[in-house]
Amino acid sequence: MLHYHTIPVTAFQQNCSLVWCDQQMEAAVIDPGGDLERIEAEIERLGLQLKAIWLTHAHIDHAGGAGELAEQHGLPIIGPHPGDQFWIDGLPQQSQMFGFPPALSFTPTRWLQDGDTVSIGQETLQVRHCPGHTPGHVVFHAPQITRCFVGDVLFAGSIGRTDFPQGNHQQLIDSITQRLWPMGDATVFIPGHGPESSFGRERQSNPYVGGT
Repeated sequence: MLHYHTIPVTAFQQNCSLVWCDQQMEAAVIDPGGDLERIEAEIERLGLQLKAIWLTHAHIDHAGGAGELAEQHGLPIIGPHPGDQFWIDGLPQQSQMFGFPPALSFTPTRWLQDGDTVSIGQETLQVRHCPGHTPGHVVFHAPQITRCFVGDVLFAGSIGRTDFPQGNHQQLIDSITQRLWPMGDATVFIPGHGPESSFGRERQSNPYVGGT
């Protein structure tokens, strides 16, 4: 069975998530933005073997620790979509701009496209490309536990910002209504910041996409 554990990291309180297969206790870390010591302590506490880094997008609070973590442990970096290459290239500048520890730029071991899958242990998650917040943003859907890790596409009561370079508001709305809603109202999503919610709840009450 697939399990997950969320660890808020960095001054931005970004929801970094560990996901693992309980048969082999192999894990991936989604969006290690920073505070690597905290993430590693949780991996040790849970008795996990970290096998991969999965990225939803390449803003500093989500990807700032990825290069260092990959280098330290020999891990593959999987994702995001190639549309975020310019954000990855700019990670060192992003870290200076936002007062983060120096961040390494990198080339992902594997880029992700809409319809791809990623696996950890005996568990497989589905990848959907959801541009708008960034052009290369992806989400990781785990239908076997009715969960989706959505990064900064959707929040409880809000949606991702689109005022960053190459953000696009209409693209973001389309990503939510065309890619997320079909996953089903019962699906609980883990956003990049703040509390979990469900797609059904947001379809009813979210002021930006409610009623869509």
